[in-house]
Amino acid sequence: MEAIRTEKITLQVADGTSMNAYIASPSEGAKAPGLLVFQEIFGVNANIRDIAERFARQGYVAIAPELFHRTAPGFEEAYTNLPACMPHAQALTPDGLIADARAAFDWLQKNPRVIPNAIAGLGFCMGGRASFVANSAIPLKAAISFYGGGIVPALLPRAAQQHGPVLFFWGGLDPLIPLDQARATLDAMKAAKKPFMSVEFSNADHGFFCDARASYKESAAKQAWEIALKFLALHVKG
Repeated sequence: MEAIRTEKITLQVADGTSMNAYIASPSEGAKAPGLLVFQEIFGVNANIRDIAERFARQGYVAIAPELFHRTAPGFEEAYTNLPACMPHAQALTPDGLIADARAAFDWLQKNPRVIPNAIAGLGFCMGGRASFVANSAIPLKAAISFYGGGIVPALLPRAAQQHGPVLFFWGGLDPLIPLDQARATLDAMKAAKKPFMSVEFSNADHGFFCDARASYKESAAKQAWEIALKFLALHVKG
């Protein structure tokens, strides 16, 4: 486990907006691969910051951009108050998301502590969709989508544009992403002949990776963490 440092920065996005981001990185050592960490609908909260820090301890420079910066800069909401989050999620367009991801990606690419062209994306729920979209528009080495919702049907054509291999995680008890949606996503990847890996935890619900949620499933979360680390090590660290 590496010692880390954290900071908050402000990025300029191509559409003229400003976006804050949370950074976690190894405090010293050689250049490291980069990782885009995409938030849940609840904001760049303590959980997302902790995930960025966990990856920093594994040797990644992680950046978590605030995707709701156009409607609610600094937004964080309790997991029990989903309705308060919806207007901001609904205002986030694919073009806006790509612009945000590009700004964070460019920051990593220009960072002297990051290995050039060794950057992946990872996200949860809304962020799982964001990771999928970013990988379709930016030359990521790999992408991970935890229970990514909202891909079906509008974003399925982006399966053919995926750059790096994709790792999908699903919860078999997830009421928000029916099995047919997960299958449609995987079928689109197969049809496009894009490399991917899909893992379903049959006894896990939506949000199973987050220990701040009632749906947290420790066994699934621990297994998913190990699989994600190995996937990134293979495709990003090489």
